[in-house]
Amino acid sequence: MRKTTALTATAANQPLTVETIERRDLRSNDVAIDVTFCGVCHSDLNEIHRPGNKPLVAGHEFVGTVTDTGRDVTRFRLGDSVAVGNIVDSCGSCTMCTAGQENYCEQFPTLTYGGTDRFDGSTTQGGFAREYIATEKFVYPLPENLDPAGVAPLMCAGVTVWEPLVRWNAGPGMTVGIVGLGGLGHLAVKFAHALGAHVVLFTTSREKASGAKQLGADEVVVSKDSAAMQAQSNRFDLILDTASAPHDLTPYLRALGLDGTLCALGALGSMEFDPLALLIGRKSIASAGSGGIAGTQAMLDFCSRHGITADVEVLPARDINTALARLERNDVRFRFALDMKEF
Repeated sequence: MRKTTALTATAANQPLTVETIERRDLRSNDVAIDVTFCGVCHSDLNEIHRPGNKPLVAGHEFVGTVTDTGRDVTRFRLGDSVAVGNIVDSCGSCTMCTAGQENYCEQFPTLTYGGTDRFDGSTTQGGFAREYIATEKFVYPLPENLDPAGVAPLMCAGVTVWEPLVRWNAGPGMTVGIVGLGGLGHLAVKFAHALGAHVVLFTTSREKASGAKQLGADEVVVSKDSAAMQAQSNRFDLILDTASAPHDLTPYLRALGLDGTLCALGALGSMEFDPLALLIGRKSIASAGSGGIAGTQAMLDFCSRHGITADVEVLPARDINTALARLERNDVRFRFALDMKEF
């Protein structure tokens, strides 16, 4: 076994501490990665607070440098810059995997942390660490022209909004709404704009208007303004709802045009809406989660062509507990990236 240092949650609701953990010895198709930047996501926060899954090393969107490879690895060499997302393995043979949607693997994908290794049954530990070992298939070349710290959140937040935009063909001639301007929402605005759609941000905060337009929004609608919301009726082809707090979907369903789709990405609990708002106009509610190998690579290629990264605030790894506390009170624009190089 290989040893490395990691920012570890040893108990729920306790500060993370630096601990030594074990990684597996390299298998023939494995890549050893020296982690340089790791994003901090709300799902990390939720898992750290959840009782019963400790010790836990979170972190599922990171970039780094290849330091070692298994004997059968062909895609990477020592010194290559790479990126890893929230999935590090899948069965490879089910309907979803053969369709290129390994994120929906019918045997459940192996998650970057808190997952079950498909070979030895061990629990995976994440990227808040100095080193990570990953199967070559789920490692991606880091685009050379992009800021590595800004690429890290693309591997989770980015692909989460990328997949539905591509699935519902966002592009010229379409009006696309984005609900919320957080870690997911700001990337959705950037992607939809670069795809050529007319982009409208829905936000509860009027103060976010200028920042949203700098990111690529053509219009900003304050969702607390009932008159402004009523004026949006029947105009949107697609709305991506990235807001994480529970809320009524009805106003956004009413904003959809004929055959429009509302894709709920942020809130994971039960959904509240008026069925008539869904019925009138043959509208749809959909969702999406993460992305498969092909989709993730397509997103990275698109970001490289258009110079897109997440807007990140970089903090040294030693400030992880500060980052988590600020994330909990939504005090970040728009994503934290931990600088892991000090480890």
